[in-house]
Amino acid sequence: MASIIKADNIQKVSDGSNIIKKCGSTITLGSCGATIALACGATQTGFGRTGTVDWCTTAKTAPFTGVSGKGYFVNTTCGSVTVTLPATPSAGDIISIKDYAGTFQTNSAVICNNGSKINGVTDFTSLVTQAQAITLIYVDATKGWQDIQDSTSNVTGAAYVAATGGTEVTCGNYKIHTFTSDGCFSVSCAGNSDGSNTVDYLVVAGGGGSGKYYGGGGGGGGYRESKNPAAPWTASPLASATSLPVSATTYPITVGGGGATAPSPSPGQGTSGSNSVFSSITSTGGGYGNGGPTPAQPSGGPGGSGGGGHSPCSPSNLGGRTGGTGNTPPVSPPQGQPGVTTTAPQWAGAGGGASATGAIRVGGAGTSTSINGTPIAFSGGGSGGPAAGTAPSPGAAAPSPCGTGGGYEAPGTTNRGGGAGSDGGNGGSGIVIIRYKYQ
Repeated sequence: MASIIKADNIQKVSDGSNIIKKCGSTITLGSCGATIALACGATQTGFGRTGTVDWCTTAKTAPFTGVSGKGYFVNTTCGSVTVTLPATPSAGDIISIKDYAGTFQTNSAVICNNGSKINGVTDFTSLVTQAQAITLIYVDATKGWQDIQDSTSNVTGAAYVAATGGTEVTCGNYKIHTFTSDGCFSVSCAGNSDGSNTVDYLVVAGGGGSGKYYGGGGGGGGYRESKNPAAPWTASPLASATSLPVSATTYPITVGGGGATAPSPSPGQGTSGSNSVFSSITSTGGGYGNGGPTPAQPSGGPGGSGGGGHSPCSPSNLGGRTGGTGNTPPVSPPQGQPGVTTTAPQWAGAGGGASATGAIRVGGAGTSTSINGTPIAFSGGGSGGPAAGTAPSPGAAAPSPCGTGGGYEAPGTTNRGGGAGSDGGNGGSGIVIIRYKYQ
């Protein structure tokens, strides 16, 4: 059995396992290869800090004063949070701060110096970088608190957008939501930049209704699309390269209806199509086609694409011949083109399309995209009507290229935003399609 020898209040186990050993002014605890542990409930003093902090795992969402030796997770999801540094700090005091929710770039953590300097400056500072974490150590009165660690690394791993709504299909690693009527796009996970945190969209408004009595064609519904340059489908040349960021919330979807043709039997203008809306993206309904040869009738209506002007009776009776303006209100890239203006007795002007104004008889060309997995056309203008005094000839006026605007006496294509052909009925309703990487 080992014996215990006491000398100068220092204990030594006689079997050679030194628990505490004194040699001159040096006192050694333990022995080579051994581990020293404090008994349950025991405390230590005089050993100093290890250079790290003890983290408080309850995130801070309101202003607070930090304590030396502590680390704090700061949650700024609902607004900026002020962190006040300890008063009258001593050399070696230490405090750490970490962005809890990855929102410092939106709502900062404000560091109140509490009378001391921070890196030699007596002023507040702010943490404004997403996922930022810092450690501050108080050095002296000259420099005050200095940052000895500043990290913006993100080791979360990939997270992807997750959502529901509309008609849902998948295409490879992408998910597609199609809305042919009003609905909701509900995002349950906003993802991150290592996976996906944006969506691409196609927002097409309703096409314009046509005019009666030598009337102009309706304009195609406004066309707005985005495509991430890395995405695999073929977008319209009109598409923006800027995708739309989303958050975990519900986005109402509005799908615009087509405008109505002018009522029979009187001559007159049609009505414009209705807007389609997703988040911050609004596509404007196609402009109405105007009708009747008299000067009292208005010009073609403005809209995503403009409606066509009617056919004048003679060179001296040119009232109301002007086509409506497109891309109204203006956005970039443009959402559509103007309607056709007529200048002499001839076929009435056609409605403008997403990519072209069109001609006297032929509606403005729409455009196509494969955002839904297969190429499909949208937002063509409706054709113009016959010349004043000319017997109607069904089919004589051609539909727009891409096939979505109506020919003479033909409506625009449903859920394609096509403008109605002269005397042909209503414009086609719009559509909203949302696509994103989900795995």
